[in-house]
Amino acid sequence: MSNNENKELNDEAVKTAAVEGDNLTQEADTSVTEAAAEGVDATAETPDKNEGETDALDARIAELEEELEGKEDKYLRLLSDFENFKRRSAADMQASEKYRSQRLMLELLPVLDNFGRAFDAEVKSEDALALKKGMEMIYQSFRSAMEKEGLEEIEAEGKEFDPNFHHAVMQGQDDSQPSNTVLEELQKGYMLKDRILRPSMVKVNE
Repeated sequence: MSNNENKELNDEAVKTAAVEGDNLTQEADTSVTEAAAEGVDATAETPDKNEGETDALDARIAELEEELEGKEDKYLRLLSDFENFKRRSAADMQASEKYRSQRLMLELLPVLDNFGRAFDAEVKSEDALALKKGMEMIYQSFRSAMEKEGLEEIEAEGKEFDPNFHHAVMQGQDDSQPSNTVLEELQKGYMLKDRILRPSMVKVNE
């Protein structure tokens, strides 16, 4: 084989090697490019995943905050109800203590009425006068004990009629008195401290 033929064969081999080398280089470049692209895709997917987890966490936090707010509102309502209950209980206890003798007073009012009727009766004998005087002493002691418990007599005769304190059962005509004035007290009325036990039964001017 001549030198020229050997040279041609070597040149051909070099060209073939060069082409294969170029192909390998291109394939390597392609692989690198694909790997880089996959890396970019992977990197791009990570923020989306983190963003999804963040959204879920935010939603859970909002749910828990709403639940906490509801429980706080329920607690405040229960606390308010309890405070109102304590105030009502304290007020009821105070009223019970303040008007503890109301029932007894109501039972004793007819006794005061009977004393009043007895004093209105006319007596002439010395024995009757002495008895009446003794009854007046008993009445005063009895009345004093009731007043210490808060009993008060309602003023009526000569006063302007007040439906809160007076119970009108009759009407009269007296030109010397203003209209709606109490002309006569038919039955005494009483209060226990600031509570009306029994209104006065009265006759009112027209």
